[in-house]
Amino acid sequence: MPTIKPFSNFFSQTDSHILQNIKTVTDYLTQNYSAKCYIVGGAIRDRMLGYECKDYDIECFGISVNDFETAMDHLGAQGVGKSFFVYKYHDLDISLPRIEKKIAKGHRGFEVSLAREEKEASKRRDFTINALMYDIQNEQILDFWNGLEDIEHKILRVVDKVTFVEDSLRVLRAMQFAARFGFKVEEKSCRLCQSISLDDLPKERIFREFEKMFMGTYLHYGLYYLFALGIGEQLYNERMEKKTFIFLSKILQQSQKYFVEKLRPYYFLFICKEYFSIDIKEVLDRLRAPSSYYKKIVESPAPNNVTIPFIANLSLKEGIIEYVGNYHPTVISVAKKLDVWDKPFDRGVTPAVLMAEGFSGKELGDELDRRTQEKIKSLKEK
Repeated sequence: MPTIKPFSNFFSQTDSHILQNIKTVTDYLTQNYSAKCYIVGGAIRDRMLGYECKDYDIECFGISVNDFETAMDHLGAQGVGKSFFVYKYHDLDISLPRIEKKIAKGHRGFEVSLAREEKEASKRRDFTINALMYDIQNEQILDFWNGLEDIEHKILRVVDKVTFVEDSLRVLRAMQFAARFGFKVEEKSCRLCQSISLDDLPKERIFREFEKMFMGTYLHYGLYYLFALGIGEQLYNERMEKKTFIFLSKILQQSQKYFVEKLRPYYFLFICKEYFSIDIKEVLDRLRAPSSYYKKIVESPAPNNVTIPFIANLSLKEGIIEYVGNYHPTVISVAKKLDVWDKPFDRGVTPAVLMAEGFSGKELGDELDRRTQEKIKSLKEK
């Protein structure tokens, strides 16, 4: 029997449009097919942790495949994974409960069949905190695997080791959940992750999990489990010494409060790039990262020796708010002093003025650079 937790105001923080969509779907399925509808997956975890949730998954029990497909057609839902019984209705994922069995290599190599009851369906989830189910009709949470207790104690624990190992992406999910929520991976679950090969994962799926880790609030947890779970060694043949972890962990924790939100995806790799033997461009190549990562991380200098000329030259085209090294306290201080935090450096001269003086072409550019550096030098000498 599951642990049952009454929760009458579960949707109190849900966007009104999303809530109306949930009501439309569940009312139609319960009234016309006597289906039993549950919210499943991360939405319940996020609600218990106090996070805003925008992604809701609805799982429908007690309805046949044919009736489910007819209902989805009536609602205008689009099949996004029909072989997995998954449909999309606006921002909602609606599905039948299923069991997945690994039959071939790769993330698509699963045989799918229907689950008949709630515990059987929840068993396919990766971690106990993601295996919770919210009974919409009876306004209560069903917990078959002690997920509520693990949320309380900030623990990531595997639901079922047999099904867990069938999807190697779950190792990376452990890393990014730790970074996002500040959870520790339970010891047996950690050892299980270490035993799983990651060689069947497409780069695109790897990058998506890494990007979620980069966005985390607890980046030092992500750093720790990147190596503790064997991910760094498997993907990049890279290990981390204890002293390196302690040093980097301290920087990540201290820098967090200075992060500019729109640059959040880039800070982790930028801070770490100086401390590992692997070339950062090679890391991005292997991750198949977007071009913005190369611009922000590879092309940006580290804030190792922060001087007035360093900051002034960095801000010739845009404010330091766009520089991914802007978490450094000295960078912030000098940028504010030069008034270049959110705007370019004032060169003291413009191309229009130089053109009026008779400069053109290459000479114009050279003279603009000369006068700019002259002004920067004068600032340095003050």
